[in-house]
Parts: sequence; structure tokens; C-alpha cells
Amino acid sequence: MLGTIACGHAPPERPYMFSIPGRSLRTCEGLSRREWLRLGGLSSMGLGLDGLLAGRAEADSRAVTGSSSFGRAKSCIVLFMFGAPAHQDSWDMKPAAPSEVRSEFSSIPSAVAGISVCEHLPLLARHTGQLAQLRSVTHPDNTHTVAMHYMLTGVRHRRPRTNPQNASDDFPCFGAVVNHVADGLAGDGLPQGISLNAPANQVSANNHIFPGFFGGFLGPGTDPLFISQHPNDKSFSPFPPVDRPSRLLDRQRLLARLDSQARLVERSSRVRNLGEYYQQAMTLLTSPRARRAFDLGTEAPALRDRYGQTPFGQGCLLARRLVESGVRLVTVNWERDDAYWDTHADNFNKHRKSLLPNLDRGFSALLEDMQTRGLLDETLIVWLAEFGRTPKINAKAGRDHWAACNTVLLAGAGIPGGQVYGASDRQAAYPARDPVAPEDLSATIYHLLGIDPRQAVRSPEDRPVPLSTGQVLSRVI
Repeated sequence: MLGTIACGHAPPERPYMFSIPGRSLRTCEGLSRREWLRLGGLSSMGLGLDGLLAGRAEADSRAVTGSSSFGRAKSCIVLFMFGAPAHQDSWDMKPAAPSEVRSEFSSIPSAVAGISVCEHLPLLARHTGQLAQLRSVTHPDNTHTVAMHYMLTGVRHRRPRTNPQNASDDFPCFGAVVNHVADGLAGDGLPQGISLNAPANQVSANNHIFPGFFGGFLGPGTDPLFISQHPNDKSFSPFPPVDRPSRLLDRQRLLARLDSQARLVERSSRVRNLGEYYQQAMTLLTSPRARRAFDLGTEAPALRDRYGQTPFGQGCLLARRLVESGVRLVTVNWERDDAYWDTHADNFNKHRKSLLPNLDRGFSALLEDMQTRGLLDETLIVWLAEFGRTPKINAKAGRDHWAACNTVLLAGAGIPGGQVYGASDRQAAYPARDPVAPEDLSATIYHLLGIDPRQAVRSPEDRPVPLSTGQVLSRVI
């Protein structure tokens, strides 16, 4: 919620927060003085927290689901820039800022009068008429892990002052929520949520598996399908060959018989999860249409080159194929290699030589391809990272972590392009107007996908909590 960052320090650690409709002065705990009074009055009348949440959810649901924009997106592609780009060196350039802040790059005019972008994004400059730029995204977490969790779930991590690994009490990511709500497979036997170039599967020196990419307390059965092999690999084939599908089906029948015997005794959650994974694997292995969805070899070489022969470029192309096959949410993660966006040193050379050209090529090709195929109007595209970069350039010619201000892009799903929502101050350090919290972003994504943001799920404490406590960005969409 917007009020969680207005006090000059991080709010106290609390799993979930909620608010009463309407805006007023908020306390550092995230609730307004009026809300505390109202809560006290409700409590004295005997209405408990569950009743309050249920009443709030019912009222909000009527308002949200009655909107003409509700459910306008059949699918969503999330482009996650792992490591976090410098917003001052891409979308929100400040040519009049002091030299210790100002980018080395020049800004160029775009297809929309009054909107300029970095000189190293010439292809995307032609597409600003399709983009809504949110230049005032803000939250308090400067650590990659908790910031990724926040931006990819819309809920602040339970332990924001730590550097946590993936845990079973995490809030579920967007793809997991879609899997949970859909409760089934896409038309080609594919899961409803798929994650490409998955950085969550890449183990760092401290054996870290990142939070924010998994099903969390909804259970591992809702995890997105992770495809860790890079789609630009010449040998890209995420599934093993199946010469005799009938033999696999015979094994499945045998497993079902053994499983019925195993139910005579209490089974652990791990065994149940293995059963879910096995069924998912069987569906994928025996579905020719599912396997064809991943066959990039059927695409024209010229089109593949237009996207760029990189994990990100080919990931964007694969995302287009997957939404064509009925997958509802595809996350294209920026590959976590030596060229990723965490530019604490040599920021400008890295952006100039590899990062921005790769982004420019892949993202622009995705917009063009989706538009040509008539998919853009029914597909939401979200470009985001875990945070921004520091206004001040450090001694290593780099920029460090900066969560106080960031830029997020939205496209497709009927969103009016050519707009800039919110603004940063003269150094791109803090929102100057219309701050956007991760909660607001998640509420907007769910709303456009036809998922009520106030829909309740059960927390690890078995309490009803909404998917999002944010406000749908109705002025943007």
C-alpha cells in the first residue's frame, strides 16, 4: 500500500495489511487513524477480522468486476529484468540533473511527442505509442531477494530485512496464482503459468533459491513450469523424446494401481507433491501439441533473428507461441549471466554494449509480432524489475540498488499507449506525484486478467487474505 513508505522508515514486519476504502492520513503501521477508529468500533460490535475482510472483499469485488476493463486480457507476458536496469539510463532520463546523477547517454525523441527515451533504445522509441510508462513505482526494499518477491507477488515479504531463500510461507507469484485460479491445464496440455530462463532455479554461491517465483503457501503444485534451458540454444528441447507414448501410459496405469494401495496408509505431502509433478510431466510428455508449442524451429529464421539470438530475445518469441497455445501467464526472465542488470560497476558500458541493445531488439520484436498476429489487444505485457538504481553514480561508474523510484511499462490488453503516469523528481530519486506501489501493480494485473484482486486465499495461519490490497490503476488502463 502507498502508505507503507511515507514515514521515512520501513513499516514493522507484518505478514499482511489491509485498508478501509477511501484515502486519509496513514500511520507508520500502514493504517489510517480513521481506519483504526473504525476497526475499534467494529470490534466493539462483535464483527471480527474475517467478517471485515469478507465485507471489504464483497464491496470491492462488485466495483472491480463491474468495470469494463475487468478481464480484458486473455493472457499476460511478464518481462522480468533480473538485477534491475537503471531507469535514469533508459526510460526516465534527466538531462538537466547534476553531472554526478546525469546519464552519459543522450535522450532521443520517440513516436509520441513530448516523450523521449535513451538513444540506445531506437527500436522501442518507435513503439512508445503502445506503451504506458509508470515512472513513480516505489517500495522500501533494497535487497534483491525480498524486492523480487515484492514485485512478482504484490505482497511484501514477511521478513523484509533479511536475504531469504524461497520458503513455503512466501506469498504466491503471479504465475502460481493463475495456476491456482485456473485449476487446470491450458488447451494444449500446458500449465497456465510458465517461467522461462528461470533465475529462481539458478543457485548462487550461498546455495540460494530466490523467493518470488514459486507457489509459496498455495503449495508446490501451483509452481509455474520452469524452463531453465535457454531457448536460443541450438539444442533447445526442454522435454525428453518419447518414442513410445503407449509405454508411458502403461507405466501410468501401474503407478495408479500402486497409488491406490498407498492410500491405505497416511501419505506425506512430499509424496502427494510427487504425484502432482508426475501427472504434469505425463501430460506434457504425451501431448504433441504441447511439445509443438516449444518448437521454435518452426519459426522463420528471419523472425528469430529479428527477436535476437539471445535467451531474452528467443524467450520473448517463445512467450508469444505459448500464449497462442492458451497459456495464461508467461514470465520471461532476463538470464542471470555476466550481462545481467545489477550494474554496481561499469554501468554505462554494460548498458551501451549489451543490455540495452538486447532489450531493444527483443521487446520491440515482441510488440510488432503480437500486433501483427492480432494478439496484443488480448494480451497484457508487463515490463518490470525488482527496483531501480541509485541517482548518484558511484566511484566504479556504477549505480547501486534503489527501491524508492523505478519505472514499469505496460502494453496491450486495450491499455492506451503513449502515456506517462506519475513522475519522479529532478534526479529520478523519489516519486514527485502519483506513487505506485507493488500492490497497485498486482491489483491491476489480476484485474485485467479477470481475477478479482480481493479474492481471498488462505494464509499459512489459515486466515483469509486477499490476492492484492492495492488499488487498480484505473487512470492508466
